[in-house]
Amino acid sequence: MSDREFPRVVINEKAEKLLKNGHVWVYGAEIVSSSEIPENGGIVDVFSRKSRYIGSGFYNSDSKIAVRLLSTNANERFDEAFFARRIRYAIEYRKTVMQNDLSCTRLIFGDADMLPGMIADKFGPVLVTQIMCLGIEKRKDMIFRLLIEQLREAGEEITVLYERNDVQVRKKEGLPLSCGYYHGFDLSDERTGAPKTVRICENGVIYDVDYRDGQKTGFFLDQKFNRQAVASIAKGKNVLDCCTHTGAFALNCRMAGAAHVTAVDVSADAIEASKKNAALNGVDDIDFIQADVFDYLTSLKAAGGKSPYDYIILDPPAFTKNNATVKAAYRGYKEINLKAMQLLPRGGYLATCSCSHFMTDELFRQMLLDAALDAKVQVRIIEGRKQAKDHPILLGVDETEYLKCYILQIV
Repeated sequence: MSDREFPRVVINEKAEKLLKNGHVWVYGAEIVSSSEIPENGGIVDVFSRKSRYIGSGFYNSDSKIAVRLLSTNANERFDEAFFARRIRYAIEYRKTVMQNDLSCTRLIFGDADMLPGMIADKFGPVLVTQIMCLGIEKRKDMIFRLLIEQLREAGEEITVLYERNDVQVRKKEGLPLSCGYYHGFDLSDERTGAPKTVRICENGVIYDVDYRDGQKTGFFLDQKFNRQAVASIAKGKNVLDCCTHTGAFALNCRMAGAAHVTAVDVSADAIEASKKNAALNGVDDIDFIQADVFDYLTSLKAAGGKSPYDYIILDPPAFTKNNATVKAAYRGYKEINLKAMQLLPRGGYLATCSCSHFMTDELFRQMLLDAALDAKVQVRIIEGRKQAKDHPILLGVDETEYLKCYILQIV
């Protein structure tokens, strides 16, 4: 290893154990020493105290995560060919698991694709990226070029690349917040009138995706197959879709034959976007209501009498984004699920989700049990699901496993 060109950092036993078990992060406090002061955004080799090579990754002293592993292969040089392979593997994986349908797909999912801190979502000819790692930021010109080239080789033409670098985690990397069209090559931009929305079709449902101002990158691709599963039992049901956002669950259910659908969201913009998406699909009989979901469920319970719904969908935003607020999040999830369970008749159905990896699957199931006990109902699991296949889970990296979707019946 004496001919290695990269600085060497030595880590403690705790970090070594985690990396050996498949994790890919080293915190700054876990670094014992370094051969020199590494360059932020540069690559370092990671060694154990016993001088055993463990892997190589991006270094950043401005971040709590000081090293993000790229590879455990000591022969890698991390040149253009390396990143071309990483991108090719990511695209080939999506072509396989998404049955060659790359029309609306997450192409890059950070650590799960060994491209740490990088998100790339494809909406037809529009590519939307987020970069949350300094090492990737410094190489984005090359990475974007390689990604566009390989997509074109796969028959996927990209006309717009938009950067959604407005996530707060960038500040932890010492990176500024910004959004805008990428001008690294000849793509549409504000000057040539690129529209702020792009039309996609997912599960046979048409949406206009606001990739510039919508949440995250504009559309939650991770629920694609969960929407199919939830809609598969909606025929003939009276459905309440809570936190509808773009109306996706509501539209999937209505177009699958639900007798009636009501969609609720606290955001006026979300309700307006949902109405427009319904119109795109020729659906004019969904009731869209702007209201706080907790208040709306409470009002239904207070009204007494028989609930008008026999199928309730709960897809709230993440109630926790760190370990410190997990207990409060648990109470929030329990409250909303308890209210839904109390409203549903015997034989009714509940689809309920959490998009926070801090709310683990074990905790989420325990919460559902606690809610059922308080509601004095029995609940059986029809199906437990995760995020879509284009958001792969890397074993050993719990952070890549975040979405839970349970379809339940009140018995």
